[in-house]
Amino acid sequence: MVFSVASFGRYCIFSRRAFSKPEKWKMFFKRTLLEISKLGIDSIPLVIIISLFIGAVCAIQMQLNVTSPLMPSYTVGLATREIILLEFSNSILCLILAGKVGSNIASEIGTMRVTEQIDALDIMGINSCSYLVLPKIVGFVLFMPVLVVFCQVTSLFGGYTVALVSDIISVTKYTYGLQMFFNEWYIWYGIIKATVFAYIIASVSSFFGYYVKGGALEVGKASTNAVVISSIAILLFDVILTKLLLQ
Repeated sequence: MVFSVASFGRYCIFSRRAFSKPEKWKMFFKRTLLEISKLGIDSIPLVIIISLFIGAVCAIQMQLNVTSPLMPSYTVGLATREIILLEFSNSILCLILAGKVGSNIASEIGTMRVTEQIDALDIMGINSCSYLVLPKIVGFVLFMPVLVVFCQVTSLFGGYTVALVSDIISVTKYTYGLQMFFNEWYIWYGIIKATVFAYIIASVSSFFGYYVKGGALEVGKASTNAVVISSIAILLFDVILTKLLLQ
């Protein structure tokens, strides 16, 4: 499916259907908790592993490339912190999660479409779009701030580990750099961006999965398209939100 103007209009109609009032609130909350566990909690190990290595690599690269005597010794910790808070813990993290969570959502809903489970829900008079999609969007958006905080803390700890186990940079200089010129707004900035990106991932992936036509091959193509379009949308909104939130 080529994402054209017609597809965007279809996506808007799809979003309106998805955000209609749940028919049974008890079932909605139950499915939302299930999606939080499946999409959010199950992503924590991946987030921790990636963040540890990225934080370590950022600290090493900064130390190796910041060699000017005019630069203060705490620059490595400060620069690592800014990179993590401003970009990695939101934009890069969500690009990674678009591959894991986005493909999962698209393939799950797409499989239900090709096996006619969604048609069965429609025949029973259930709003299949709201029933399947809304818990995924709400669950992932609600849990995304937790993943962002995990990423921020773990990444900074990854840089601290490098300082602790090697002689590239001293622990004192690194921790001092982490505290210098700290701006609390950067944490909220990352959470706001990641929350918007979480909505993009969940809604776009659900859209591509919901309108699959064909068989298993088309489900795979829908998953690929969902990841690609979600990634492009994340990069686009990254520019827009950076301009709006950091003016």
